[in-house]
Amino acid sequence: MRLGEIYKYMPTSTVGKVLDVREHDGKSWVLLDFTGLWYDSSLLVPADVSEYKEIKFKYRKTDFQTGLKSVEDLIKEREEVDISGFTPSGGG
Repeated sequence: MRLGEIYKYMPTSTVGKVLDVREHDGKSWVLLDFTGLWYDSSLLVPADVSEYKEIKFKYRKTDFQTGLKSVEDLIKEREEVDISGFTPSGGG
């Protein structure tokens, strides 16, 4: 296995590009870019390039970027919530 090659994890059919390979306790582990998780290399098989979807991220603006709310604002929002129309339910 080489960095950049594309492999499929057979139990879940997860396909990803090899980012890193390590050995631990006699097992070889492979880091795939699709999930950012380590996989047992014995359960990986080479995958066709057509099965690989490149990871793309789209960032959204958050309150952190547009301006933080004060603690007072958060408390006020909490106090203004009207729960009179909610129906109680439970899982018991």
